[in-house]
Amino acid sequence: LEFRRVLFRSTIEGRTVMITGSGGSIGSELAKAVCRFKPGRIVLVERSENSLFEIDRHIANVWPDLPRATVLHDVTDTAKTLGLVMAHKPAVIFHAAAHKHVPMMEEHPSAALENNFYGTRSIADAAARCGVDRFVMTSSDKAVNPSSIMGASKRIAELYLQYLNARSETIFAMVRFGNVLGSVCSVIPIWAQQLAQGGPITVTHPDMQRYFMTIPEAAGLR
Repeated sequence: LEFRRVLFRSTIEGRTVMITGSGGSIGSELAKAVCRFKPGRIVLVERSENSLFEIDRHIANVWPDLPRATVLHDVTDTAKTLGLVMAHKPAVIFHAAAHKHVPMMEEHPSAALENNFYGTRSIADAAARCGVDRFVMTSSDKAVNPSSIMGASKRIAELYLQYLNARSETIFAMVRFGNVLGSVCSVIPIWAQQLAQGGPITVTHPDMQRYFMTIPEAAGLR
């Protein structure tokens, strides 16, 4: 654990760090973790106005002296994404912007590919072109032998990062998360709401296995 802290500090301290999807459950927790390790500047990228407002407000209250930028932006816009990375010159990018809901992505497969793969390709290409030192993507355990559109879109993104890592000076990596307890619209809040309403709770399959981690644990895997 101490080695991980030292490594994280050496990666973050005094440097410009960009976080995509910074208003989401994982992105916002990651932003808080980054701030604790004294970056030189933090760049919060998010396409949801309300989510961006909330994480920016929190950081302004807790770390008022930390230089920061908030960018209302969709990473699937390739040209503007390149311009964004060129303008802010981050040393490190944490890429947490993604669609994650399996049933919804089955109904909207093009949206899954657009955000999870093409969005990743857009920000990763920009990182390689601009000489970013490190790029880390949030992936999913559903990318293992994927049986869903969401999992497949994440797996394709992983393969693309591996391709770039072999051809770029930027270090590209990814980390796969299981079910993150308490994240927005995850299973525990849904079950709690169903129980509060008198039940029943919905279980996709009686033999289903889930692997849980807390939001801080998930952010710490980075």
